[in-house]
Amino acid sequence: MVTHSGSKSVTVHDVARVAGVSKSTVSLVLTGSKKVSDTAKLKVEKAIDETGYVYNRDAASMRSRKSNLVAIVINDLTNPYSAQLAVGLEQQIRKMGLFSMLVNSGEDVETQNQLVRNLKEYNVAAFIMCPAPGTTAEWTNQLVDQGFPVVNIMREISGAKVATVLPDNFAGTNMATQHMLARGYRKIAFLGGRETISDYHQRLAGFTEAMVLANVPFSNQLCIQSDTNRNGGRQAMTTALEIEPELEAVVCFSDVVAYGAMEQMKLAGKIPGKDIAIVGFDDLEDSRLMTPALSTVHVDANKIGIAVCHILSNIKDGSRNKILVAVDLVVRESS
Repeated sequence: MVTHSGSKSVTVHDVARVAGVSKSTVSLVLTGSKKVSDTAKLKVEKAIDETGYVYNRDAASMRSRKSNLVAIVINDLTNPYSAQLAVGLEQQIRKMGLFSMLVNSGEDVETQNQLVRNLKEYNVAAFIMCPAPGTTAEWTNQLVDQGFPVVNIMREISGAKVATVLPDNFAGTNMATQHMLARGYRKIAFLGGRETISDYHQRLAGFTEAMVLANVPFSNQLCIQSDTNRNGGRQAMTTALEIEPELEAVVCFSDVVAYGAMEQMKLAGKIPGKDIAIVGFDDLEDSRLMTPALSTVHVDANKIGIAVCHILSNIKDGSRNKILVAVDLVVRESS
């Protein structure tokens, strides 16, 4: 067993000597390089344990001008899907040997900008951002030009020089609407979302195309914007029933909007899934526990995390691709 005096500071050279490898091999292991064989990695890790060597990541970051910290800037952590997404991202980032710092912009662009200014002081390795409404391509591109890799998720900014990972919003609502049409419903509304965010336009477009291709007349008045929370769902449902008292079905921007819409249906004396069919978007854990269980578009948060990490692994290539993560329709009692 190797022992070292407490008065002697253990160095990379000590680890290399005990492991029987070169100093550069130790450095590669410490920085998480994939260029090291599993055998060499095990030798170095065993030597680190034996010598008690502690890697000073702060000092390494100062030398390399790059940390192993990834900043995740989420738009709204009060939204259950955003929290679910953050967990999936953190898990995948950790598998890369990186650490994440999670912050919440609260859908406020000024808060987002202040958070990013502060995070830049930590010399983060990359920013993963769900952009707040009002985020501009100019601001995003300036961040990239300053040397910070950026990956946008869930929403895209037109003209931004960054890679983007999105669920296939168009396909999701298109499938949901086709499902309603196949069930024989014709008086269908689209509820929730705001035109200030890209995913609203993509999900609305999926709904609209399905209605047009089925040659089913519909009023733009039944495409009702609202906040993406329960109260927004309740307000949108109230408006929809005022416009069309004989409403048969609704496609919702999100599950949370659908929860509010279902509550309002009951207050109006309507039975969700019987008097009015309803489909959400996200497939939150609670959706299958609702009464009735909510049909929804399933978005796999882990797949989004995997796609983001694939981009991060190749970020030096300057990728500006848009990755669409496939979605599935989960049919339950509500439709």
